[in-house]
Amino acid sequence: MSLVEVTKVSRVYQMGEVEVLALRDVSLSIEEAAFVSLVGPSGSGKTTLLNLMGCLDRPTAGEITVDGQKLNDLNRREAANFRGRRLGFVFQNFSLIPVLTARENVEYPLIMVMNRPRDEREKAVKEVLEAVGMWEMRNKRPAQLSGGQMQRVAVARALVGRPKLVLADEPTANLDFKSASMVIRLMRKMKDNFGTTFIFSTHDPRIVGEAEVIYRLDDGKLIGTEQNSGRRQNND
Repeated sequence: MSLVEVTKVSRVYQMGEVEVLALRDVSLSIEEAAFVSLVGPSGSGKTTLLNLMGCLDRPTAGEITVDGQKLNDLNRREAANFRGRRLGFVFQNFSLIPVLTARENVEYPLIMVMNRPRDEREKAVKEVLEAVGMWEMRNKRPAQLSGGQMQRVAVARALVGRPKLVLADEPTANLDFKSASMVIRLMRKMKDNFGTTFIFSTHDPRIVGEAEVIYRLDDGKLIGTEQNSGRRQNND
């Protein structure tokens, strides 16, 4: 069953008097519990496509459906609600709140967006921090953590609300290879344990091979799709 449907999507940005075509008539379909990579050089449209699927932007043309919801139909408030309650995000700069501990950073969306009761929050936060191996570091603030540890906390925060879809924009860009590999393996583990679909953008060939499906973009166009069947079979 498809979780994400992108149909003939284009996105044009106005830069002064110049129109920049960031995406050009892109169509793709992503299944539930998939592990997908968007690959291409800088400026290829990877981040633009992630932003559209994540309700952070709207297409100029075409249609996007996520988990049965047509995103084009949502107004700004509805889009923010959908994004906060049904999607997870992992960013290359971690985007953790410096004054909060690891536990508080993970708990934050449950308080501010989902308004979950305290006992439910505590259970959910402990579960995901244990899953990413960061429960023992729960009282540390971001400045006291390594880059790999901060990204593991960011993954926990993305998963704490049990979204069906997590979008990760260059999640390993600021990590060394060992930490990057650990984070990618961690996301695969979360996908297998929770049935979460992960879509991550990258231009790092070292981690592309971890994906089950690879979409290649260049100059805003989808130029190829690869099924990494060996990777899927090795992890099933």
